[in-house]
Amino acid sequence: MNRKKVLKLLLVGAGAVGAGVLLFLWRTDTDKPPMSGPNHPAQPLDLSAHADAPPATPLRLLFIHHSVGGHLLATPGADVGTNCIYQSHPNGGGLRDRLQAAAYEVREASYGSVIGGRTDIRDWPEKFAGQMDKILACDSQDQSYPDGRRNQIVVFKSCFPNNNFLAAGQAPGNPAGPGLTVWNAKAAYNALLAEFRQRPEVLFVCFTAPPQAPKLKPLSRVKQWVKALLGISPVPARRAALAREFNNWLSDRDGWLKNYPLSNVVVFDYYDILTDHGVANLSRYPTGGGYDSHPSTEGNQKAATAFVPLLNRAVRRAGLAP
Repeated sequence: MNRKKVLKLLLVGAGAVGAGVLLFLWRTDTDKPPMSGPNHPAQPLDLSAHADAPPATPLRLLFIHHSVGGHLLATPGADVGTNCIYQSHPNGGGLRDRLQAAAYEVREASYGSVIGGRTDIRDWPEKFAGQMDKILACDSQDQSYPDGRRNQIVVFKSCFPNNNFLAAGQAPGNPAGPGLTVWNAKAAYNALLAEFRQRPEVLFVCFTAPPQAPKLKPLSRVKQWVKALLGISPVPARRAALAREFNNWLSDRDGWLKNYPLSNVVVFDYYDILTDHGVANLSRYPTGGGYDSHPSTEGNQKAATAFVPLLNRAVRRAGLAP
């Protein structure tokens, strides 16, 4: 057999093996088929019975976040800050200025601190169970108030990799993961409610994680051809559908908080705002030409505008303001 025939056989064999591997990965990527139909947003808790005016007296608020939360809080402008706690940033949403104008004293914990480190979904149960007293006393990063004051509001947010779901998973899920499945994420958030129930005097505000960017780095021609041959839709579309399913459960009035008896927990659906309320399941406000999941100034300002009135209503519902 001449060299050309040998090479051809080797290429065909390698292609078959590669296609088989890709098919295996596709079939095991999720235990359910891709969702279809409209990207329905959740039906959030109705807070309209409570006024959206700022509270009459200042309230202390701690925001636990990483880069996206730092951008959201920052004033639009140059990149000025450390450990993702920014005075200003090109993606700035201006939320800190809005909160301060509405009588909230804003504190932050982010990279470089124990309180601000580890903000993935599976980290929250351990963090709140083991660090609650430090969280409530946090003035900045791991520094505590010198006079024994406590935070009255705790805002917490995971970052966009936490919407990169691998599969739906199996009920009831494992809060420690390790895989990021819808059921594991549900189990983690369900585990938080027992901790929050012990602190009825504190309002806990959960941000849904921001959506993934709509674009991936271009695939090689061979990978594109194999995927087209197998009829495989892009992984982001399937995973984004799972993200919609989870975030709807988290924020819907009949989801995560349906049977929670207290009024000290609310959800701000950051994910839904950045997907334009169901227009897409991936970000409508990406940066980096559509490849970067960090939201743009436009998206962050839109979220900041929506958040403050919701918070004003939530603090009244929780009894923190008349």
